[in-house]
Amino acid sequence: PEGADTCAQGSAGYVSPSHVQPISSPGMVWQGLKWMTSSRSPFYIQPRLDLDLIRWGGLFARHCTPEHTQRAAPVLAQHCLESRRLFVDLAERTGNSFEFRTEGLFNLCKTQETLDKYSKGLAALANSVGVEARTLSAAETAALEPGARMNIAGSIYFPIDAHLSPRKFMPAMVALLKQQGVTFLWGTGVTGWKTEGGRVTHAVTSTGEVAADGFVLANGSWAPEALRGLRLRLPMQPGKGYSLTMEKPRFKFTKSAILTERRVAMTPMGETLRFGGTMEVSGHDDRIRPERIEQIKAAAGHYFPDITEADFAGIKPWFGYRPVSPDGMPYLGRFGRYPNLIAACGHAMLGVTLAPISGLVAAELLAGKKPSVDLSLTNPDRFA
Repeated sequence: PEGADTCAQGSAGYVSPSHVQPISSPGMVWQGLKWMTSSRSPFYIQPRLDLDLIRWGGLFARHCTPEHTQRAAPVLAQHCLESRRLFVDLAERTGNSFEFRTEGLFNLCKTQETLDKYSKGLAALANSVGVEARTLSAAETAALEPGARMNIAGSIYFPIDAHLSPRKFMPAMVALLKQQGVTFLWGTGVTGWKTEGGRVTHAVTSTGEVAADGFVLANGSWAPEALRGLRLRLPMQPGKGYSLTMEKPRFKFTKSAILTERRVAMTPMGETLRFGGTMEVSGHDDRIRPERIEQIKAAAGHYFPDITEADFAGIKPWFGYRPVSPDGMPYLGRFGRYPNLIAACGHAMLGVTLAPISGLVAAELLAGKKPSVDLSLTNPDRFA
């Protein structure tokens, strides 16, 4: 809870059913090997002697197959679409205080080669699992998003995608939960557990022990560390991402966009505009790498030629850790060793997108109900 608001503010802020392809998709291994030696690359793995990283890397490579993508896509699509439905409900219940906008999302493609590749690949995959994707020319894209001049070959447009303001979403959820009688223990860290008879009985915290009938593990990239006292293992790596938020941008966009070749996301959030991205697998390393910030700025100008270095003047960079599982699927479900402990973590770049459905599933499991979505690929024991 202590870092919840801070973590959310760094998110890309899009609700994206279009992300039906897991991060461990074909080509990621070879692209990762190609990029690994450059800290300026979109997907950077810092070489280091770390047994957890080596094991994670082996599992990651094993799942970078077309077969895994085909298995995972329908499950991710179901989770994403259900989550979007829940966001609509949350917006209605809160007076849309978190600026939920259903404007769609572009995958902007700089070159015709990339546009053709994504049209045959990602767009075809999305359409096959019920998520509409349209291939648009540069002129068609500009007609839907006149916020700034673009230098692109075209785009893949996902009409169902949406976006919100994370810095407003978190306070809205806290207020809603307090109305329902939820107690928050702010500034309280979990340091251990107590168990009895194959169940977790207490969470040991920095302010005392907390007894409960059920527990949900939802602390992102720190989840593996939290489990060590329980003899449970979740292969996971923190994938550091950076963002820059313009408080008063010169350009007014209505839709989110992925700058495809550069792996950078752009999200309008109320009166602000956020550019964020890159995936840096370097452990919980709090260093800010200036070269990675520069790559985000360069990407913005690469696709939007009227955006210059001056537009980013004085902006303080933000970074946060995405919890990345080796197969690109979240950990969502009960642990076999302790059935009253439920995992809801490992969402990688879909943390905001999948938050509502993950919360609903956790609640259903705690109440002994049948989950609303397929959990066959999200079992937290799948790598045990």
